[in-house]
Amino acid sequence: MDGIHDLGGKHGFGTVEVEADEPVFHDRWEAAVFAISRAGSVAGAWNNSDRFRHGIERIDPVAYLSHGYYGRWLGGIENLMVEAGLITQTEISERALELGASASALIAARPSNNPDPLAPVESRQTARRTGTGVPRYAVGDAIITSTQVKPGHTRLPAYARGKRGTVVALLGSWVYPDTNAHGQGEQPQHLYTVAFDGQTLWGEDADPMVEVRLDLFEPYLRFSQQET
Repeated sequence: MDGIHDLGGKHGFGTVEVEADEPVFHDRWEAAVFAISRAGSVAGAWNNSDRFRHGIERIDPVAYLSHGYYGRWLGGIENLMVEAGLITQTEISERALELGASASALIAARPSNNPDPLAPVESRQTARRTGTGVPRYAVGDAIITSTQVKPGHTRLPAYARGKRGTVVALLGSWVYPDTNAHGQGEQPQHLYTVAFDGQTLWGEDADPMVEVRLDLFEPYLRFSQQET
């Protein structure tokens, strides 16, 4: 989906700062959020990682930029738990106020009034699948990525839409996140590694020596002579 979470390739955010000897959790509450994420899945608020990611994508944009990594998780978890009927936003807010939260504090969660259904899933060790037919593309094929992205979860980043690249690897068939996140089933699709020239993605100011490789699903791709 188009949203604040899709930050790849955007200007103005500076370099990625790497913290030396970074701890797993900076504060105790982050560990609590991690534990809640495990419990929420067991309780049935979501049943796959794609749905979990989409829950995070839908939080308040300001919260996404300011609440930090596990703060984003917490907002996404609240979205999914409320949508699953496990708890209400009122109950969460009342408890937060009891614990000293401000009544004017920004609430990250934006649960849907009409959430997607939870589709049954089969427990498997990986998301790789078989039996999806012959891949449409081969190594060396020139492709162009789609610009027609449906609302909802997708793994095609905005900076790589409508861009020409070359298939450099076939990765087999995998669960399709665009449907799996929305209760529409796994609908496995062929996955490819596609190489893009940096200047194709970011213009002439980009380093001419940069090549970016993305793993992209077959529905995102067209032969380069076709319309996107």
